[in-house]
Amino acid sequence: MSSLKEVCSGLPLDPLPPNRGRDPNVPHAPTRSPNLTAEEERLALRNALRYFPPALHVTLAPEFAQELRQHGHIYMYRFCPTLRMRAYPIDQYPCRTCQAASIMLMIMNNLDPAVAQFPQELVTYGGNGQVFSNWAQFRLVMHYLSEMTEEQTLVMYSGHPMGLFPSLPSSPRAIITNGMVIPNYSSRAQYEKMFALGVSMYGQMTAGSYCYIGPQGIVHGTMLTVLNAGRRYLGSDDLRGRVFLTSGLGGMSGAQAKAAVIAGCVGVIAEVDEAPLRKRHEQGWLMEVTSSMDQCIKRIRKADCYCEKESMITVCLEAKSSKTPLSLGYHGNIVDLWERLVLEYDRTGDLLVDLGSDQTSLHNPYNGGYYPVQLSFRQANQLMSTDPTRFKTMVQESLRRHVKAINKLADAGMFFWDYGNAFLLEAQRAGAAVEKDGGGATEFRYPSYVQHIMGDIFSLGFGPFRWVCTSGDPQDLAVTDDIAATVLEKICTEATDCIRQQYNDNIRWIREAGKHKMVVGSQARILYSDQKGRVCIALAINQAIADGRVSAPVVLSRDHHDVSGTDSPFRETSNVYDGSAFCADMAVQNFVGDAFRGATWVALHNGGGVGWGEVMNGGFGLLLDGTEEAAKRASLMLNWDVSNGVARRCWSGNSNAYETIQRTMETNRQLRVTMPFPVQDEHVLDRALQG
Repeated sequence: MSSLKEVCSGLPLDPLPPNRGRDPNVPHAPTRSPNLTAEEERLALRNALRYFPPALHVTLAPEFAQELRQHGHIYMYRFCPTLRMRAYPIDQYPCRTCQAASIMLMIMNNLDPAVAQFPQELVTYGGNGQVFSNWAQFRLVMHYLSEMTEEQTLVMYSGHPMGLFPSLPSSPRAIITNGMVIPNYSSRAQYEKMFALGVSMYGQMTAGSYCYIGPQGIVHGTMLTVLNAGRRYLGSDDLRGRVFLTSGLGGMSGAQAKAAVIAGCVGVIAEVDEAPLRKRHEQGWLMEVTSSMDQCIKRIRKADCYCEKESMITVCLEAKSSKTPLSLGYHGNIVDLWERLVLEYDRTGDLLVDLGSDQTSLHNPYNGGYYPVQLSFRQANQLMSTDPTRFKTMVQESLRRHVKAINKLADAGMFFWDYGNAFLLEAQRAGAAVEKDGGGATEFRYPSYVQHIMGDIFSLGFGPFRWVCTSGDPQDLAVTDDIAATVLEKICTEATDCIRQQYNDNIRWIREAGKHKMVVGSQARILYSDQKGRVCIALAINQAIADGRVSAPVVLSRDHHDVSGTDSPFRETSNVYDGSAFCADMAVQNFVGDAFRGATWVALHNGGGVGWGEVMNGGFGLLLDGTEEAAKRASLMLNWDVSNGVARRCWSGNSNAYETIQRTMETNRQLRVTMPFPVQDEHVLDRALQG
């Protein structure tokens, strides 16, 4: 078993570690299909070997070539450490600066088998969200971080460590870019080649920025989405007895089961792969599992009585009929389930589902992100590598059936939304009936969850703010939970009704977080907060570190899916209607602005959520260590990190953003934002254009 010191000592070359190959005890990424030419295969192999001295090429070249042809990528399994990957306490990392140690901790959390979807392929979530492209890069990065001083910055090019470069103590310790491709070459086919060549990488959002905190983040976001969907579509905060049908129990989507129960509804989630389904069940996030369609329908209908032993008393529970929260995993294809619900409706007139969505990884539809209903899981995995063209045809046929069933139930009164996973975008490309009459370029028959549910929250400045207690001590997390809840409760008394509702949702979340056992991996927490709340929480936690109430530094971060972090016309900016939804200035400005306002590290990515070429997004990590300097950085950077996006949304014409940025300028006289003057008389435009 290797140690942290050994992992941080650079590439082990003399002797080479034994080639153990792939671990059969962990899940693995599907085989990729880059369709390289013979010359491109030579280039991929040459690129991989440049990490090693020529004397080792004769040994490494054959195994790297085998990996490329067998798996579609060179992962360098030989160099995968035997050390258990997890977020070790920050004081255990061999390094010269605490800032570097915090980055090391976050990287190892992203690769923790309890957190990562395909740990040996360095995939954290989403099917292809890479932390690095290969294990040589991991080892080099850990080595650089162990030697870094506070006058150096690690420069990362799509997983590759370009090196340590001189910088200022106030500079970020790491600058990360993933997938920065010339726009005309940012196609899905080009990506597969570039990744196989080892020259570019899809970092998803928080995978390649080292800021993932396990499925807790999406649990919280999904809970808020379902709650707000109930308010908007069903006119109620009370979701007891309401059925929410969706799909996916993987790295991100696995949170849906837990979120449904916390929101109080009956969550039914289909999953074709038994491994993640069992994982969520063993984790306790999924209450029941069935592979029987009849049993699934029976539980939705009447929640056939099941028993739960508690303190030697057997308690009978029912779901839809008794309005008891339930998470039910269906081991099968979601299309089969939607079609069966249509059949039930046609036979009986009973609409068994109230709310519907989808979280299959359709940003990656032809490499394991979506499994067509015509094939079994095993058949699909085989066909996607042996006949990619036929597999693509079957995916598109399945999407058309998928949408047809949803449309039938939606016409009957079920409410469906796109969860920002490119479901409607790929369905449209497949020829499914998702067009919206008179709709704009980002509009479909069904709204994205940003357009109808979360967009107003972003315009108020609310988004997913998170922190990680680097001690690894649950007591530190409990203290920070209490600090955050206390801060929000105080702010809430002065808030408007609209903002107060958002605060109350998050106060409830944070007060109950310990009970729901959200932690997977690092001792982390997430909540949605606006600009004022984030800054106040950060300063209060920093003071608690200074006072010794929190025993070690705390890393602040957020999801890239936030107010300012992401330009994504089919998700985060889908409710921007001034024509700028396809512009990426906001995300790029955010990355740059965070860098010189105090972030410990920053990242900018092509792709994430909706997919490669569809999104530009960025994130940050900021270390709080109890010093006045940390407080200054946090205040300056967090204020910018929210105001940037609110100002952009205000300029696009969003009234909530207008009021939010106006209030912010009143409290901060150094902030001056260009405010829009709306056209109040449409006839002015008519007359001008007719003339």
